[in-house]
Amino acid sequence: MVTAMQSSGRVALWFVMTWGACGAGAQVSPLHAVWVGSWAASQQIPEPQNAAAAEDLTDATIRQIVHLSIGGSQVRVHLSNAFGTEPLRIDAIHVAHVLVGGKIDAATDMGLTFAGRPDVVIPAGAEYISDAVKLSVTPLSDLSVTLHMAEAPARETGHPGSRETSYFAHGSAVGAVELPEAKKIEHWYFLSGVDVPGAPGGFSVVTLGDSITDGHGATTNGNDRWPDDLAQRLQASGKMRNVGVLNQGIGGNHMLTDGLGPNVLARFDRDVLAQPGVRTVILLEGINDLGGLSRAGEATASQHDALVAQMIGSYEQVVERAHTHGIKVLGATITPDVGSDYYHPAPANEADRVKLNEWIRGAGHFDGVIDFDKTVADPTHTDRLRPEYDSGDHLHPSPAGYKAMAATIPLGLLE
Repeated sequence: MVTAMQSSGRVALWFVMTWGACGAGAQVSPLHAVWVGSWAASQQIPEPQNAAAAEDLTDATIRQIVHLSIGGSQVRVHLSNAFGTEPLRIDAIHVAHVLVGGKIDAATDMGLTFAGRPDVVIPAGAEYISDAVKLSVTPLSDLSVTLHMAEAPARETGHPGSRETSYFAHGSAVGAVELPEAKKIEHWYFLSGVDVPGAPGGFSVVTLGDSITDGHGATTNGNDRWPDDLAQRLQASGKMRNVGVLNQGIGGNHMLTDGLGPNVLARFDRDVLAQPGVRTVILLEGINDLGGLSRAGEATASQHDALVAQMIGSYEQVVERAHTHGIKVLGATITPDVGSDYYHPAPANEADRVKLNEWIRGAGHFDGVIDFDKTVADPTHTDRLRPEYDSGDHLHPSPAGYKAMAATIPLGLLE
């Protein structure tokens, strides 16, 4: 197994070699050697009801707001055409501090470049990272990313579950303080990450999961998903203020099959291994696999047994692939869902969940365990969410539940 320390050592060696090769006259800053993710969103093909209309993306300025976990003296932005079927052209893109809503601080507005150019053409299936720009950002602050595109893509790439308002207007207005009469929508498009220069002791934690990680039941524009609450805890800790939290949750996501977005194993390289500065992954997945088995009809005992075995195998694959890259994996127990009107879980489904949680808690399977199940389960009915932690659908926690989940995480496990 490659340890995180070995991985960090290779990065340091690479930097020393690269710095020496560049020569004294090269415009290279030590801060450029290592970047850490401050914000991220998993990409997918938006469902028809969440896709933007072609007319909304034609000669369109799109202003999107993201909530950073850590700060820095510079930023760079990731744009994604991961699911596009043809090249995606972005004519211009700006970043700025946010004042309120979609209004930006004009004094901080800065244009981004790509290899020195203000526009970029992103190949189908690819991601592009901007040049760095000197813009100081503080932890837990909002950043505006505004782009203009002339033509709508044949197929969109985005993140429907933003829980954050985005703004659409026609014409090129990337530097405008406000977008008058802008159309508002709660999705992100073509935007997959924001990085800051790595500070001493800095790294990122990827929270990999489904709608419970994505934040279903959280407050729109409230930044109260459990990964947001974890970022707040890290900032309050003092010692771990340089640790970023990257939310790679997708609503409806599965371990084994494609649901809303690719299955975990299919998206692992993009959403985990490619993330800047990642050292630790928190994996909370499985409720959709368990519920989906019998949602359309009864399943046999052998089908339940096979599902549990396949789920364990997929968890082992995540651990193996992460360890190959020196990344620690923390397993989170699956939270209860009895009473859910979506899955209508029967005793056999609950038995599957109990078996998987017993395996997750078992020694030697993960590098550490976070017992979300114990945190949010009703002590008198352990197959159900506590009423005070239930968003109302008996499947997704409420903001209070998410806060309790974040408080459960032993911060020492993240290092």
